[in-house]
Amino acid sequence: MPKAFICGCAGLVLDAEERAFLRREDPWGLILFKRNVADRDQVRALTRLFRECVGRPNAPVLIDQEGGRVQRMAPPHWRAYPAAAAIEAGLGPSRAEAAARLVARLIAFDLAEVGITVDCAPVLDVAEPETHAAIGSRAFSSQPERVAAMGRAVAEGLFAGGVAPVVKHMPGHGRARADSHHELPVVDAAWDALKRDFAPFAALNDLPMAMSAHVLYTAIDKRHPATASSIVVAKVMRGEIGFDGLILSDDVSMKALKGPYEERAAAIIDAGLDIVLHCNGELDQARAVAFAAPQLSGSSLRRAEAALASISGPQPFDVEQGVRQLAAITAELGVA
Repeated sequence: MPKAFICGCAGLVLDAEERAFLRREDPWGLILFKRNVADRDQVRALTRLFRECVGRPNAPVLIDQEGGRVQRMAPPHWRAYPAAAAIEAGLGPSRAEAAARLVARLIAFDLAEVGITVDCAPVLDVAEPETHAAIGSRAFSSQPERVAAMGRAVAEGLFAGGVAPVVKHMPGHGRARADSHHELPVVDAAWDALKRDFAPFAALNDLPMAMSAHVLYTAIDKRHPATASSIVVAKVMRGEIGFDGLILSDDVSMKALKGPYEERAAAIIDAGLDIVLHCNGELDQARAVAFAAPQLSGSSLRRAEAALASISGPQPFDVEQGVRQLAAITAELGVA
């Protein structure tokens, strides 16, 4: 069985040392970033070689392709897509949902074409006036019901294109006033207030995968961020939200987390998350994560298998017509 972690890689190709690591440690999946992306042929070759190394043709390859400023695959080789907030703010509710579904369907086409089967989207964080710029326009709305509706539309569009979604950042990053890439955000809101942030995740709790937030919620666990908190995982993610899908950590190399990488990974697994995500491609760190990550088994294996089973062949789609519709939408929104 594969191990309960996902890793990144350093560049555009897998070097000999990385290939040996993948063969030996067998991570569940690979995640790509801009440093790993040049053009279609290169990405296609990279995803193919990863799957050859781990010996699993359906091994997931992930990417963050949201639209707006979070697009790892960008022009000139791929289309630019509008940000979540721009779609919601610029169109009426039903048109916004249709536009979000279309954008996600086109993104899925781009990803599936090069062997990427999982998109770390949609963002279900509820926006506030003081939401940190790390989330910013990635959030659809300040209204939980609109976040849920738009998130559902994105998930439907991705599924239709043969790509599985990952909702993030559970149980909610909108109240954070710091960037978890650089420090640990602390949220002091009371439980009743936090229920507003949980609501979009609860509405989409039937989806196959979620990503945790590196955020400390003092009303729930005063010591541990959600990613490493057995209390948050059991009481909120599995309990209040009712999510029984596969839960990935956010990137274990972010500065919100402290300590050696082996300890970080062990704490995430001990808290009850299913998969440790390590993104930066630093092989020594990845080795430490791999050492702490167990083989997938039990409920985590069941969830991982269900997540893979949710990925099916794309439904019929007129890409050229979709591109024309996208052009009309972006012109109306006044975005490039």
